[in-house]
Amino acid sequence: MATIQILNKETLSERKYKLQYITFEKPDMEGKFHNQENEVYFRPDAVSVLLADEKQQKLLLTRQFRLPAFLNGNDSGYLVETCAGLIDEGETEEQAARREVEEETGYQINDLNKIGGVYTSAGGITEFVHLFIANYNHGDQYGQGGGKEGEAEDIELIEMEFNDAREKLKQGWFIDAKTIMLLQHFFLNR
Repeated sequence: MATIQILNKETLSERKYKLQYITFEKPDMEGKFHNQENEVYFRPDAVSVLLADEKQQKLLLTRQFRLPAFLNGNDSGYLVETCAGLIDEGETEEQAARREVEEETGYQINDLNKIGGVYTSAGGITEFVHLFIANYNHGDQYGQGGGKEGEAEDIELIEMEFNDAREKLKQGWFIDAKTIMLLQHFFLNR
């Protein structure tokens, strides 16, 4: 089997995470090699957690501003999504999931069920998102939430009844990929 050959890497930016323009050669289905070019953004792996309160039949979601969504035509730039964030160096995905839930929502979670993981945009970004579902108890919020101080996240918490979330999902109201996948998994497996 022929292998992929990296012919050239040009770093376009290292301002926050590395962005490279890569020229490579790979074989087609018949084994013939072709040159290709691609910009690749080397973004760290991340976690996303859907929080569910089975007793109250509610989900806890976040609402925050996303500049890329705004720049791509979302009028307000605000998205309703699952709790999510990057995995810090030296952290496991489970540790990152618990930390992000505490920072964004003010809840501590005990049970954490990993349901899989996905590449967010494999054509140009290295980021892999680990997907989790966890229980929370509506009455057990111990902290403020809203995001980590100093990161200007300005996160609003949104509690939504299961039936309302299911209907919004069917209607295409959610437009964040990780949130859609976690909601679909949740409702398919209930």
